[in-house]
Amino acid sequence: MTAWENLNIPFNSQETLRTVHESLDHLLNYFSLRAGVFYTGNICGLHDFERDHTHGHLHLIKNGPVQLLESGQPAITILQPTLLFLPRPEKHRLLANDRTGADVVCASIVLGNSVHQPISDSLPDRVLIALDQIAGIDAILAWMFEEAFENRSGRQAILDKLCEILIIRMLRYCLEQGVIAGGTLAGLADPQLSKALEAIHQNPELDWTVAVLATRAGMSRARFADRFHQVVGKPPADYLTSFRIMLAQRLLARGRPVKAVALDVGYGSSSALHHAFVRKIGISPSDWLTAQSDIHKNKK
Repeated sequence: MTAWENLNIPFNSQETLRTVHESLDHLLNYFSLRAGVFYTGNICGLHDFERDHTHGHLHLIKNGPVQLLESGQPAITILQPTLLFLPRPEKHRLLANDRTGADVVCASIVLGNSVHQPISDSLPDRVLIALDQIAGIDAILAWMFEEAFENRSGRQAILDKLCEILIIRMLRYCLEQGVIAGGTLAGLADPQLSKALEAIHQNPELDWTVAVLATRAGMSRARFADRFHQVVGKPPADYLTSFRIMLAQRLLARGRPVKAVALDVGYGSSSALHHAFVRKIGISPSDWLTAQSDIHKNKK
């Protein structure tokens, strides 16, 4: 049974498939997708990776065997070339044979921001896909492995870009196979909820009450609220706030004044945006901008 079926979403028509592909395109236009390859090479024995709920972890395993070890979870043994993606990684380990080791490429992946990660939130805790199951990636993999295991100029930039392409192909596979645990993508695949979500995405500045959104979805208020929470994973009002704050961050980062941003995303004043910002991410818009500036400076 696919995750779509668990959520009672009809995923048996070309129309639904077309809708979810359009939804992914829509979300990729709104939310960041960035990859940073941080390890390439042969691993032997245990390699530890820390908990990280702001970045996903991609482990591209060229050859095995490799075991994935997570606290409280049964070990997963990987024997063939495999893409392993952890959207919300807890502390975990990769265990390879001490003698032969395993060739891997590891990367951190950003699919959104610290407030709103609708693509990552739509995926299960771990995505495991044999590389030969993802159609059309042979050339990408050949290029990636060539760059990963040789020291050439421009290597890091090429690896990062290829990794981003690979993630998009992985997401396409997950959509086509129904490997979606809920979240925004599942909501956009739902014929009724999609109408409410698209209304929020297209005009976040409007006064979207639960009653108004329920009318858009053609559902009763109570049934809409329950269904939205079940499929998307959070109440409609919380989703709206998260989406607005995400847009506010994008606009602030582009240099828009706070007052103008507040109006653009649906808050009547700078102080209203300030309070919503603090509730969601714990700091004010000005403090967030300062932190972003410091991050960019440190990267230079």
